[in-house]
Amino acid sequence: MKMDIEKVAKLARLELSEEEKRTFGSQLEQILSYMEQLNQLDTTGVEPTSHAIPMSNVFREDEVKPSFPKEEILGISPAQEDDHFKVPRIIE
Repeated sequence: MKMDIEKVAKLARLELSEEEKRTFGSQLEQILSYMEQLNQLDTTGVEPTSHAIPMSNVFREDEVKPSFPKEEILGISPAQEDDHFKVPRIIE
């Protein structure tokens, strides 16, 4: 287990003290023990889900609504060109 903790810490570029390695090792053992308990459950006939509770689309339908007049918006911009906002070039 200690080797796994050290390998993950190295991959994540973390420097762990010996106390942290022991703590994380203990926590990982508890997690794996719980996962083993879950693996023993009979899930025959249980459909896989992505959420614990039913979810529905919360987005509203798109609605076309009036917008600001293009001339008015372009008129308050610092610079415009061919009915578009003109912005400084940032990539050469």
